[in-house]
Amino acid sequence: MQHLLLSVASWIESLISSLGYWGIFIGMVIESASIPLPSEIIMGFAGYLVFKGEMTVLLAGLVGALGNITGSTIMYTLGIKGGRPLLNKYGRYIRIKKEEIERSDKWFQRWGDETVFVSQLLPGIRTFVSFPAGILRINFVKFITYTFLGALIWCTALAFFAFKLGENWEKLSEVIHKVQYGLAGVVLVGVAWFLYTRINKRKARSN
Repeated sequence: MQHLLLSVASWIESLISSLGYWGIFIGMVIESASIPLPSEIIMGFAGYLVFKGEMTVLLAGLVGALGNITGSTIMYTLGIKGGRPLLNKYGRYIRIKKEEIERSDKWFQRWGDETVFVSQLLPGIRTFVSFPAGILRINFVKFITYTFLGALIWCTALAFFAFKLGENWEKLSEVIHKVQYGLAGVVLVGVAWFLYTRINKRKARSN
């Protein structure tokens, strides 16, 4: 397993080294299409190139987010076209289980369309949300908007922290996994506050 991860990391580094920003774009398309290519390595190496003066944080984050939208749209479209029958037949090949869809259903019921935004900021969850969003036929404009905003924050943050780590950028995955639960808590509190204020505004308008 460790050998596989090293091979994947080496391929990602070669891709971005040879293609530059296009390499980031291609890598994030693959990652967001539920194929096991860690965004921490893609954007982490991009951040290292920022450290070396070969890229900028903002442009790397923007390109990563655009790649994320492209891959996510592919999965969203598959969700709409194939629905649950496609999941039942091929789900194991794209790393999506029925249990994960059911969990996503509960998230959408609880948080609404904003689930798309929240999930883009959560490691281990962000890759899987687009397919169930398609199955549940989330409004496409909202899907694109929330995906882009969440992915922009995620990709830019990864590139920035890797830039700060400099030569130690490979420790980014370790750092992310250590803080992911705290990050999840912050995101959920932020979304809860957003929904609370929006509901209160609607009530005020109706009165």
